[in-house]
Amino acid sequence: MPKKVLLVDDAAMFLEIQKDFLKMSSISVFCAKDGLEALEKTRILHPDLLVMDLHMPRMNGAECCSAIKADPALSSIPVIMATSAGKDDDHEICRNAGCDGFLTKPFERGLYLDAIRRFIPELDRREARIPFTSAIRFQAFRVAMTGTILDLSARGIFVATEYDLDVGTEIVLTFALTEANGALIQAKGVVRWKNSTAKKIKEEYPPGFGLEFTAIAGESLSAFKRFLAKSRLDN
Repeated sequence: MPKKVLLVDDAAMFLEIQKDFLKMSSISVFCAKDGLEALEKTRILHPDLLVMDLHMPRMNGAECCSAIKADPALSSIPVIMATSAGKDDDHEICRNAGCDGFLTKPFERGLYLDAIRRFIPELDRREARIPFTSAIRFQAFRVAMTGTILDLSARGIFVATEYDLDVGTEIVLTFALTEANGALIQAKGVVRWKNSTAKKIKEEYPPGFGLEFTAIAGESLSAFKRFLAKSRLDN
């Protein structure tokens, strides 16, 4: 059963940013636009975590957090409060409401995911990797590079390549799903680990890097999901 996260913010932009951070995970994401809606959905959904903005209309985040923590049926649900940078007084308001953690806006992806992992370790649950070979073109620092994909999962791929990219490098990539009528996948990702010639993390892999997807274009995502579903059935 996937873990459930309720995102609460009256600004649609911040909801979309958070949904984008979480879309490659197995977490089920729900949204609310203010504290009253969040409280109602919390009573119905019993989410595993709330990430809630402080300043909202009708009922603000602190008031909603206080109501959740005062309800014996809900009080164990962790609440992370989001506040704007430089407003230390807001942290005191959130602490008094009983929140379990803080995030600062604007969100930084790495810090955001670290905060989620504290309460939902399943964020990093790895799916079985599927053997897969395809040429790949990718770009980092405006330099075009090539390599070969050796396996993939819903979250990422391993790329065998002579290029020695550092962990944390963001790249744009394109590759073909040759078993799905040549569907072309366009995506973005970040290098999470690398096998260099000098230091191999995984001996069974050649030089290259493990990449985590951070975004897959809409049509590409549909084709990719169909390919994964078919590959799991075949295996």
